[in-house]
Amino acid sequence: MNDPRETAAETSTEPFISHLVELRRRVIRALLAVALVFVGLVGWAADIFRLLARPLLMNLPKDGKMIVTDVTGSFFVPVKVTLLLALVIALPFVLYQLWAFVAPGLYRHEKRWIAPLVGSSYALFLAGMAFAYFAVFPAVFRIMAHYNAPLGVQMTTDISHYLSFVLTLFVAFGMAFEVPVAVVLLVCTGALTVAKLNKSRPYVIVGAFIVAAVATPPDVISQLMLAVPLVVLFEAGLLAARVMTRR
Repeated sequence: MNDPRETAAETSTEPFISHLVELRRRVIRALLAVALVFVGLVGWAADIFRLLARPLLMNLPKDGKMIVTDVTGSFFVPVKVTLLLALVIALPFVLYQLWAFVAPGLYRHEKRWIAPLVGSSYALFLAGMAFAYFAVFPAVFRIMAHYNAPLGVQMTTDISHYLSFVLTLFVAFGMAFEVPVAVVLLVCTGALTVAKLNKSRPYVIVGAFIVAAVATPPDVISQLMLAVPLVVLFEAGLLAARVMTRR
């Protein structure tokens, strides 16, 4: 006869193993999607990097240029940029795989919220990256070039350091633009109320300037260009949360 304890242990491990198999299948699909997009873009890696470097190149002085200090930098940096672009493009499919994995454990009303939240989060993150690329980068690089001119210093930037710099700002502004989603989630889950968030507005403003001071270069313009949108997005999130709670 089978031991009841062994039968119960086998029964309890079967769902766990099936979840692991399902997770592996979803992860493989997500990685394949990123890989397919990357393969389709890698032939234009140099053009993609030039597009990324355009805000800096447009604001360099006449004798300014970008350099490579690493032997393999001219190859790997454009490839890294292309891989990151492939991840951004394939991110909706990656998020769908994540949703498909967790959806069976969600209630019906929770499933209704997933698609709008994921869609708005992705759109806001892209908006933050676009704001950094079209507004912040030109302003920051113009200011840096202005600071270097009186010193008689030739402005040359290593492409690896440039990639690290722009990625930091992309992530900072992309996450900053997620503030409305965070505010709506806090209110809809009952963690905070609109009234409490209204009262905390002064702390939010101070916190926005602290985050901007940490996440941006040490100049007033770029810090204001992050702090002000943070405050505006917080107000937008409050407005959206107020409308949703009334409904």
